[in-house]
Amino acid sequence: MDVFNLVEEQRFSTTEHVEKILGHIGGGDYTVACWEAGQISPYHCHPQATEIYFCFSGGGVMKTPERTVDIVPGAFVVHPPGELHEYENGPQRTLLFRIRYGEDMVSRHIDWRGNPHWKQRPADAAYFEGLKAS
Repeated sequence: MDVFNLVEEQRFSTTEHVEKILGHIGGGDYTVACWEAGQISPYHCHPQATEIYFCFSGGGVMKTPERTVDIVPGAFVVHPPGELHEYENGPQRTLLFRIRYGEDMVSRHIDWRGNPHWKQRPADAAYFEGLKAS
């Protein structure tokens, strides 16, 4: 059994959101994700993993190609394998609890509007090109 206090585990950075992996179990991991006001995740997917977010405090907006939902304390979102998604934090610090599980935790990034210096990795570009071709 693992036991954590999310408030004690939180770590924030003004330069990027912080994802602190707390542990691994059964082909997955569990993480505390800390966001400063206005921070934005890469627009990405996990082709072979499910990703679940639970909002402990704060909140923002989760976007997929099909919809945009407000994330508030108590809300949780389940992204099935391969679903593109982006999280944009609101005006206050946010603490999210994340669980990922699946065959492979790899992330494929298509864009990152929150980072003007971001450049897509060749492997990620090839992945998305392959989706277009199929």
